[in-house]
Amino acid sequence: MNLFTLCRYRAGFRTGQRLIESKLPGYALLLRSTLIYGLASLLTRISALLLLVVMTRLIDQTEYGLLTLVVTVGEMTDVAVTNWLRIALLRLGGKGDVSRGSLILAGQVLLGSTILALLVSVIASAVVVPERWDEFAIAVSSYLVAGAIGRFALTVLQMQQRHSVYSALESLRGLLQFVLPIAAAVMFQPSFLTVSLGSSLGALIAGIAACIIAFRRVVTGPPRFTRKEFFALGVPLVVMALAGFGLNSAERIFLKIYYGAGAVANFAAIYVLARQPIDMIANAINMGAFPEVVSRFDEEGREASVQLLSQLMSLMIRLCLPVAAMLVALNSDITRLLLPKDYHGVSLLFPIIAFSVLCSNLTTFVYGGVIHAHKRPWLLIIVTSLGSIGTIALSLLLIPTMAETGAAFALAGGSLIALAACIIISGRLMPVPVPWRDIAFSIVISLVTGLAARLASHMLGDTPPIVSLAVGGTVGSVVFLGQIWLLHPTAVAQLLGKLRSANGSSSL
Repeated sequence: MNLFTLCRYRAGFRTGQRLIESKLPGYALLLRSTLIYGLASLLTRISALLLLVVMTRLIDQTEYGLLTLVVTVGEMTDVAVTNWLRIALLRLGGKGDVSRGSLILAGQVLLGSTILALLVSVIASAVVVPERWDEFAIAVSSYLVAGAIGRFALTVLQMQQRHSVYSALESLRGLLQFVLPIAAAVMFQPSFLTVSLGSSLGALIAGIAACIIAFRRVVTGPPRFTRKEFFALGVPLVVMALAGFGLNSAERIFLKIYYGAGAVANFAAIYVLARQPIDMIANAINMGAFPEVVSRFDEEGREASVQLLSQLMSLMIRLCLPVAAMLVALNSDITRLLLPKDYHGVSLLFPIIAFSVLCSNLTTFVYGGVIHAHKRPWLLIIVTSLGSIGTIALSLLLIPTMAETGAAFALAGGSLIALAACIIISGRLMPVPVPWRDIAFSIVISLVTGLAARLASHMLGDTPPIVSLAVGGTVGSVVFLGQIWLLHPTAVAQLLGKLRSANGSSSL
């Protein structure tokens, strides 16, 4: 997906000149940020997809399952112990000039929390993969160290509003994390450990480069927050992450227990294919939107921030739903093209996982933004706890008999429960207007798009998957863009003209 296509995706949000003029400033800000971060997100997601294609053929299914579990345990530990620093820094450290005092204080906390994360990862390794816990612990520890360094530096770049630099460094990370794992597997023994260490080395190199660039513009001065304020915001986030274990990781752990690492590999491969395109867009939107939402809440009040959140929801649904529809419609061609035969036969996972990813993104980026704006992250503990309970209960109920499909249903059920809880809780703080008309248009357009892509692919019969996928994808894209143009020709022309003028006056 290129930048022009993303611009076209944006084009159908509102009808009429009045709505365009009234909503364009917020939408233009969100879209511009999406385009900037979207390029980096696109490259990193493509890198992850290509790595999936290579690794499922380069290492056996059990090794790929263990590699997936490294990321699962690494993310679980990282989110619980170190990732909260990013949210705390963005919420308390402000944007623009970043003081050295703020970073020293945050760096001290990061060092201590990373050491704790390493200890936790060793214990988790012995529980999850007792048969190879030493190799597993090394892989997870390397993942945590590289991730902590890179995330800290990239957060500073976000605070400094250096979006283009951030995008470039994320692109570098994506490239390195594609090349180095393959090189490690070819040069050394092709196992989950060598591949994981190669990936961590790529993240570490990009993280060090980001540190050098970011810290050159740090200004002298005291911290903008106290250690007490930092922990007051961060501790609930840690508890929330621990409570969210079931929502984020339980289904894979239960798959490992009941069916072994091979089943985890099968589920994880489809999960990556169904998740990455949707997450690419949602994360690109949120990267620039989150700092702006909390900033507007502090400086302009709740009305300004809630308006932006409503626009964020519209943009996310308008961009993500057509992608989900295309993934579901072309899932058979995608799996046949990208995965070995051992990973085929689970196409039902695509719509279930796509649904869970959409729910998760709305929970985190829209309704969770309300809670973060009010500096009440402890409320998210309730959200994640309910989602985790739902996922664990459904995993125990469904996985023993339904295997990977049961894991997908458990994940979707937990995600839906978490979304419902977050809507109710955030609504008591600051209700976000739901753009029902935009959602209705997006659903209809997405259904027509997916149907057109499916029919075009099906008409080709037993042609090679790359041909049917290319034809189906092209037809779906043309139908989508044609619907937007037919429904809102004036809106499309005027909005694209305004966006070109805006982009021409300010460099990305």
